[in-house]
Amino acid sequence: MTRTSKQTYVLIWNVVRQIPYGKVATYGEIAEESGFPGQARLVGYALHSISNPSDIPWHRVINARGRISFPPASALFKRQKSLLELEGVRFDKGRIDRSKFGWLVGKRK
Repeated sequence: MTRTSKQTYVLIWNVVRQIPYGKVATYGEIAEESGFPGQARLVGYALHSISNPSDIPWHRVINARGRISFPPASALFKRQKSLLELEGVRFDKGRIDRSKFGWLVGKRK
């Protein structure tokens, strides 16, 4: 990872750290809040590069459809879903109601 990408990732991680317990944000929302509008994939790359253990609540980041992005049968999907459910986030047919659990919904222009 280059120095520039490390700095970029730190900006993204700092925004993800702000997502409150029991709330979620999309990759696109995090990109915008981090100063990288339209670069949702960059957020995915930044989250993928997190070392374990970490204080970054990566599990609170979901896709724009309100779903977990990992394949449903994967261990990461099960871990993310379990962590969210422990925080009180509920799923309805595999989706999270962002109007109820979204961190930035209604707070942005």
